[in-house]
Amino acid sequence: MIGSIRSTPERVGTHDQLGRSPSIYSAVLEIDTHDRTEIRDITLSVAEVVSLAAVASGIVIANALHTTCALLVNEYQHSLVGDIRALAGRLVPSGAGYRHDDARYSDCERGNADSHLRTALFGRSIAVGVDNGSLVLGRFQSIIFAEFDGPRSRRVSVQVVGR
Repeated sequence: MIGSIRSTPERVGTHDQLGRSPSIYSAVLEIDTHDRTEIRDITLSVAEVVSLAAVASGIVIANALHTTCALLVNEYQHSLVGDIRALAGRLVPSGAGYRHDDARYSDCERGNADSHLRTALFGRSIAVGVDNGSLVLGRFQSIIFAEFDGPRSRRVSVQVVGR
């Protein structure tokens, strides 16, 4: 389950021809993970932030605030989630002799080079349009959070910009 949403609305920017300024609404999703590799659908939590932002049209940008977890847009379906986990393991296997895990080259004690490299491949941010106050996603698209170095407490920054 995703924890609390902390938010800070603010207005910045220039005015349009009707004197309205764009709104920027910021929130942080707090996520506690339980497994080393864990994949979750966070679409409803991001949609809640969009609802709190009360914008009709704009864009939402979500950023994982860590270097060992990723965000992506894809179908959240049980077998596909398993395939994503397996793909990450095949592309970047654990314990494959990475320099980041070697005390001769790195001061990192976690032995988590695979987690960093998986995040580098998958990416840590997404952008999704907002139209009529709702996320613009295809029929089978979801916003997915991927933990590669858990269990940990994680934060995802969500900003909604629009009118």
